[in-house]
Amino acid sequence: MWKIEHGDMEPAPFDIDAFLSQPLTARIATDGPSVRPVWFLWEEGAFWVLTGPWTKLFHRVSADPQIALVVDVCDIATGLVRQVIARGRAELVGFDVPRGRRKLIRYLGADESCWDSRFVRYLHDDPDERGTVWLRLSPSSVTARDLSYTVVH
Repeated sequence: MWKIEHGDMEPAPFDIDAFLSQPLTARIATDGPSVRPVWFLWEEGAFWVLTGPWTKLFHRVSADPQIALVVDVCDIATGLVRQVIARGRAELVGFDVPRGRRKLIRYLGADESCWDSRFVRYLHDDPDERGTVWLRLSPSSVTARDLSYTVVH
C-alpha cells in the first residue's frame, strides 16, 4: 500500500502516474451520498474532470467541495488488481481548450472528426455561455494499493 497524507509517504507499489495516464474511468463520490463515473485527466498532481451547470456533480461540488475519487482495475484473466483512492476539496476552475483536448484524446482518439458531436461542442462552444468548467481535485490524501494475484490454470 502507498499512502500520502500531509507529507507522509511510503514507497508506491506501482507507477501511479503511469497507471493514471491510462484511459480508465474514475468514480467520484460526493455528499448525499452520490457516486458517478467520470473520465478524467491526471496532470500537475491533480485530477481534472469536465463539468458544468447541466450536471448534478457541478451543483453537489458547489454546495460541498469534499469529494473522494477512485480509479481501479480488476482483470480476472491476469490477476491484475490495482486501485488509487484520492480525497480532498474539489475546486471548480475555468475551462481551457488545450487541456480539454488532451483529456478527450485519451478516450476518443486524436481524430476529432470521429468524435460524437457533444464532445466537439465541449471544446468549441463558448465556456462562459455554456458554463463548462473543470472540477480539479488536488488530493490531500492518496492511497494506492496493488492487490494483484497469480492466476492458476
